[in-house]
Amino acid sequence: MESQTLYTAGVRVPLEGPRKRPKPNFWTFAGVPGLLFLILAFGIPLVMIIVRSLTDPSPENYLGVLTDPVYRASLWRTIEIAVMVTILSVVIGYPVAYVMARSSKGMMIFLLAVLMLSFWTSLLVRTFAWQVILNNTGILNSFLIDLGIIHAPLPLIRNLFAVFVGMVHILMPYAILAMYASLRSIPSEVEQAAQSLGARPSKVFFRVTLPLSMPGVAAGGVLVFVLSLGFYITPALLGGPQDSLISQSIVLQVQQYLQPGIGSAMAVVLVLLVLVVLFLATRFVGLGRILGVTGASEESR
Repeated sequence: MESQTLYTAGVRVPLEGPRKRPKPNFWTFAGVPGLLFLILAFGIPLVMIIVRSLTDPSPENYLGVLTDPVYRASLWRTIEIAVMVTILSVVIGYPVAYVMARSSKGMMIFLLAVLMLSFWTSLLVRTFAWQVILNNTGILNSFLIDLGIIHAPLPLIRNLFAVFVGMVHILMPYAILAMYASLRSIPSEVEQAAQSLGARPSKVFFRVTLPLSMPGVAAGGVLVFVLSLGFYITPALLGGPQDSLISQSIVLQVQQYLQPGIGSAMAVVLVLLVLVVLFLATRFVGLGRILGVTGASEESR
């Protein structure tokens, strides 16, 4: 079909014909194995869990879950801990990300290598390391007793304090990487322009750098919060029985109480909670900001 011509105020404006569909290229077919893996590894098991929650023995599993005070308490405790871990990870990790983004190339590579070392170390190993440090006979208590600062071991483990320490240590690198990427994308000319206009370094940071880096803060915060909701190993090893999270309740229902239907219903509720968090984050923050699609250079215009 040939393109048509539109005459507007004596000006000849060609109209494009129907757009042709893009031909599939190599990357279209290269993504098929990954998509199949996601369906087999995540999609099908999720469908099986949903079916199990509705049929073992009935949909009343959800009524039992929502009316159980023990489950509601563990759910609220999980949300509270996830919020605190997110705040601590962002507040403690932001200075590290800022130093990485503003330091020299050699220092940046060194700090990035130290950060990546935590990803290369097993989560279970890091959790056991905190057990060695925080135990009553661990490194920290023994050191304080030898110095004469304390005479009896401090209760540093089997409580929420140990859970916070372990989870922040494990999840903070995710927030640091997200904030580092956002800080690196801020053009240096923007900060130099603010300084040339007479702004002090502190004012440049709070009025220019910090607002432009908020997409990375939001992305890191959402990532840490979502991961915190389903954390299991660290709270199970460092926390006490009175501080069980929703993930521990699911394991108890399946392995100890032999009620996989109830456990599946708990898991579905947890997935729905994660989806609600992501929906609200994209609603108020913007999906482009969370994913880092909207760059700081665009926002600074």
